[in-house]
Amino acid sequence: MSKSEAYYSNCDDPRISNFFKYFALNFNEFGLKKIISTCYKNQDIDLFSQNDCEKAIYIEYTGNPNDPTSTDFSTIEVKELNGDGDFRSAECIELLKQTDIVVTNPPFSLFREYIDILIKNDKKFLIIGNQNAITYKEIFSLIKNNKIWLGYNSGDMKFVVPNYYQPRTTRYWEDEDGRKWRSLGNICWFTNLDIKKRHEELILYKTYSPEEFPNYENYDAINVDKTSDIPLDYDGAMGVPITFLDKYSPEQFEIIGLGIVGSCEFKNERKMEILDKNGFPTGKFTINAKGTLYRKHLQNDKKPAAFKDCETGELYQSIYARILIKRKK
Repeated sequence: MSKSEAYYSNCDDPRISNFFKYFALNFNEFGLKKIISTCYKNQDIDLFSQNDCEKAIYIEYTGNPNDPTSTDFSTIEVKELNGDGDFRSAECIELLKQTDIVVTNPPFSLFREYIDILIKNDKKFLIIGNQNAITYKEIFSLIKNNKIWLGYNSGDMKFVVPNYYQPRTTRYWEDEDGRKWRSLGNICWFTNLDIKKRHEELILYKTYSPEEFPNYENYDAINVDKTSDIPLDYDGAMGVPITFLDKYSPEQFEIIGLGIVGSCEFKNERKMEILDKNGFPTGKFTINAKGTLYRKHLQNDKKPAAFKDCETGELYQSIYARILIKRKK
C-alpha cells in the first residue's frame, strides 16, 4: 500500500470485525488516512453495548495519535446510517467512492453484484469468495481478461475459531496452545492487487502422451486432471481443473475459456443416456453430456462411466468445470 490510502470494509460489523482490527492496529505502518466500515442492519451482535443491532451503523477511523498500538476501540464513535447498510445502497456506494481499497467478506449469494460494483467504481480490492464463483460467467470473464485473479493461499484458508465452536471430524484441529482451527478448502481470495505469486511460473516436468492425456470428444483439447501434470511439450489447448488458477501466471499461459456450454463452442451433439453413480442406465437422456466437456471412458478410470452413446453404445466420462488454456512459451 502507498501512503494516504483509505480502506473500506462494507460487509462487516466494525465493532467485532477482525478486518477492522487488523487495519486499525497497522494504521500508521500501512500509511492509511482513513478506515471506513459499515454494518448491515441484520447483523445483531453489538460487542460494545451487548444490545441487538437494530440499525445499520458505520465508523470512520483516522488513527489514534495518543496510542497507535492500543487494542481498545470502544471509544470510537459508532454512527448510524440512514438506510439499512446494504453495500448496493447509494449511501454505502458514496462511502465506497471515498476509499481506495476494499477488504471484506461479502455475501456469497450476492458475489456477482458485489464484484460488479467494485469494478464499475474502479476500486482495488481483496475479498473472500467461494471457489465455485470462478465458474460464474461474469467472474470468469474478468479472470480471463486479467482484471481479477486469485490471491495467496486460495483453496487452503485456515481460521482460528472461538472455543465454543463444536469440533468436526474433518478440517478441524487444535494447536499446541489449545486454539481451535478450521480449514475451508473451497474459499479463495479474489483480488486485482498485483502480487509476486501471480508472476511465478509453474514448473512443468511431464511430457505429453495421448494415453495419459486423452482428447475430449466435443472440443479440440486434451484433458489434464492435475495442474502439476500439465505437459511441458504440448502447445495445443488443454483442459485443467479450476484449482489451476491458484498457480496461473499470465506470462506463462493464456486462458481460452471455460469448459461449459456458453463459454466454449462444442463440436458435436451426441444423444446420450445418463448413467447413475454406479454406471447403470437411468432412462434419462441428454445432448452433449449436459453441456460439459467429456471424453471416452477408460478401463482404468476410478469412477464408473457417466453417459452412454445412444447410437454406438460407447461409454463416456463427463469432466467437471475445466479451464481451457494454452502455453505461451
